[in-house]
Amino acid sequence: MHKKIIALALVPPAPAAFVHPGLLHTSADFERIIPKVETLTEPWISGWYKLTNNSYSSSDYVPSPQAEIYRGDDGEHTQNYPSLYRDIAAGYNMALQWKITGDTSYADAAVSILDGWSSTLTLLGGSTDAALAAGIYGYEFANVAELMRDYDGWSSEGLAAFIDMMAKVFYPISHDFLVRHNDAEIDHYWANWDLCNIAAIMSLGVLSDNETMYHEGLDYFKNGEGNGQVNKMIWQLYDDVDGQTLGQGQEAGRDQGHALLDFALLGPIALTGYHQGEDLFEYQDNLLLAGAEYVAKYNMGQDVPYTTYTNSDVTQDVISDSGRGGIRPIWELLYNHYGVLKGLDVTWTQQLRDLVVEDGSGAEGGGSDYGSVSGAFDQLGHGTLMYTLEAI
Repeated sequence: MHKKIIALALVPPAPAAFVHPGLLHTSADFERIIPKVETLTEPWISGWYKLTNNSYSSSDYVPSPQAEIYRGDDGEHTQNYPSLYRDIAAGYNMALQWKITGDTSYADAAVSILDGWSSTLTLLGGSTDAALAAGIYGYEFANVAELMRDYDGWSSEGLAAFIDMMAKVFYPISHDFLVRHNDAEIDHYWANWDLCNIAAIMSLGVLSDNETMYHEGLDYFKNGEGNGQVNKMIWQLYDDVDGQTLGQGQEAGRDQGHALLDFALLGPIALTGYHQGEDLFEYQDNLLLAGAEYVAKYNMGQDVPYTTYTNSDVTQDVISDSGRGGIRPIWELLYNHYGVLKGLDVTWTQQLRDLVVEDGSGAEGGGSDYGSVSGAFDQLGHGTLMYTLEAI
C-alpha cells in the first residue's frame, strides 16, 4: 500500500504474558530517552522542557478527587469532569518526570493522585457523554497507573485498589457502550465513541493482566459492529497522485476536530497492541497510515478525494472544512513509528507533525498547552520527548 524506503523486521514476538510497562511506554523507551535528556540532546531536550514547563508538572500539584463525576447535561447534576482530566494530565506528567529523573517527589505526587481517586470515585454519570468520559479518561488514567506500578513507594494494595476502582467504575460503561450503544442504531455513534472505549478496555486489560478484557477491545477494533471497527473507521481508499494510498475517515464529513481526534485514539490503540505483540500499525497493509495521511493532507490545506458518507442519521456530500488545520499533539507517535521505525512514506503526517512541533516552539506539548477545555486533554501528548526516534 505504501512505498517502503527501508525494509526492517520489526514485529515484536507475541508475549507469553503482558509486558509491563506496556501501554504507551516501555522500559526500553525510558532507557532510550534518559541519556538524551541528560546530554541535552535535541529534540528530546526541547520535549523535556515542554513537559517541565507545563502547568500540570509541579510536584506540589494538589489533586481534586470526586466521589461522582458527571459529563454531559443530565438536567440534574453539575458537570465536573474537568477535575478528572486535569488530575490525569498531572499524574501523567509526574510519572514521566519520575521515570526520567528518579526524583521520588514526582512519584509520590503521581501516587497521591492515583490513590486519591481510587479511594473516592464511585460513579461516572451525566448524559450519554459518560461513555466518552469512561473511554478517554479510562485509557489515560490506566496509562498513569501502568507507569507507576513498579514504584516502590506505591504498595501492591494501592495498585490493586486502583485496578478495582477502574474495573467497577470505568469498565462497565465502556463494555456496555460497545455492546449496546445505548440501544441506538449501530451506525449512530461516531467512530471516536467506539475508539476511546476500545482504548480504555485494552489499556485496563493490560494494567490488570486480564487477557479476556484486553482481547475484548482488540477484537472490537478488528471485528466490531460499530463505527470504531477499523474498516468502518477508515472505510474508503484512494490511490493518490504521488503513489500513496489515502484512507477516508468516518468523521471526515462531520468536522476536522473529530476527524483528528480519531487518530489521537488510533495511535494509542495501535501502540498498546504493538507493545503487547500485536502490530496494529501494519494491520491490513498499514491501513492506519492511509487514514492518517488522508486527514493530515486535508488539514495541511491540500485537496483530497471524498466519497459521500451516509448512515442512519446523515448524508454528507462534501468533506467538512469546520476546524480545518486544527492542532493536536498526536503526530510524533505516528510519524516516528511509520516514518522512522518502519521507513514508510509519511509525507503528510510528517508535514502536520512539523507544523504542530513548530507551533509548540520545538516540541509537542501536553494537557493545558492547547487550551483549557476538554479537547486539549483528549490526548496525553508530549510526543517529541516520548516518541522521537533516531533516524535509521
